[in-house]
Amino acid sequence: MSELYAASLAGGRIGSPDASFVVVEWRDPGGGDDPPKYIAPLHVHHSDDEAWYVLEGSLRVRVGERDVDVPAGAAVLVPRGTPHTYWNPGAAPTRYLLVMTTRIEHLIDALHALPDRDPHTMEAVFQAHDSSYLGWP
Repeated sequence: MSELYAASLAGGRIGSPDASFVVVEWRDPGGGDDPPKYIAPLHVHHSDDEAWYVLEGSLRVRVGERDVDVPAGAAVLVPRGTPHTYWNPGAAPTRYLLVMTTRIEHLIDALHALPDRDPHTMEAVFQAHDSSYLGWP
């Protein structure tokens, strides 16, 4: 897959290292909504917007104080400065595109590389990427 063209994204990403944004296809196996199995902790990006487009299944995205249901074919944008998290509310798998800045992608890569995700370490990683960790809902 090149940085500029992806005939099939299928779990990959598209975006050059100096691009303003990247698009990544991700999946979640599902787990239901009671209690929610959060994909990310509650957090804020201070300088970056982030968006999701659901290809199959559904997501629920907390945007500030509001939970937004995002079924297949729908999208949601979280403006910079807005606390947010998201999860798959159903038992069935979901497949979605995440549209994010390269700074957010670097944040996610740094989080996935952590051997221990204690709150102090998470706070430091989020802060290093102009974001704030607000904990798990």
